[in-house]
Amino acid sequence: MAAEVAKAIDALEDFDVAYETNPMGTVIEADEVGTLLDAVEAAHRAVDGDRVSTFLKIDEKRGSDATAAEKVEHVERELGRAARRSSR
Repeated sequence: MAAEVAKAIDALEDFDVAYETNPMGTVIEADEVGTLLDAVEAAHRAVDGDRVSTFLKIDEKRGSDATAAEKVEHVERELGRAARRSSR
């Protein structure tokens, strides 16, 4: 699946979005919902196959401009360390 996921990620480059891929999916951030939807559709269509599943969750916090990275930084500040472990 890595090659197909790479195609989807590459499709995001045509849009004004920030993204971070992790083992369970890709977090995509955009200033406008329409931009986000267009980017997700392009990523979905970039995958070759007779069946493609895309799971979409939109979290729009209208009273804040905090990015996903900033949210992680806040958790790390509370932890006093990085919020990830690179290996088991």
